[in-house]
Amino acid sequence: MSYRTGLGYDVHQLAEGETLWLGGILIPHDKGLVAHSDGDVLLHAICDALLGAAKLRDIGFHFPDTSAEFKNIDSKILLAETYRLVTEKGFRLVNLDATISAQRPKLKDYIPRMEETIARVLKVDAEAINIKATTTEKLGFEGREEGISVQAVVLIEKID
Repeated sequence: MSYRTGLGYDVHQLAEGETLWLGGILIPHDKGLVAHSDGDVLLHAICDALLGAAKLRDIGFHFPDTSAEFKNIDSKILLAETYRLVTEKGFRLVNLDATISAQRPKLKDYIPRMEETIARVLKVDAEAINIKATTTEKLGFEGREEGISVQAVVLIEKID
């Protein structure tokens, strides 16, 4: 078996009047993420991790934010298309681990739904998906509630 790891990182600005999509689910909050797509920073970081592991460049290469085709697109569609590219290259996901950095809202109650949603999109067992959330103790842009960042790591294996 041949294994590869990939690291994804993404950041989006928070603003009033926007919706907050994380992990493919809508989260009630007084601010949302500013983006060309739906702004799901978690799914974007996962896409980059998968693409990187499979040596398929990055999310901006495949889904440029200058394209009208991707304006307001549901990031679950981007994740599904990303995983299709990865599987076409002969890989499958072993596991995914991601950390969301956000001061607010508190995300712990939403994490199980995020994990189930991501597992459903990737057609894997939810046991392969782990999402964590942390604050930055009011430090940095996340702590000042100016944005949300996510780091994601994946392990993929070559299918024989």
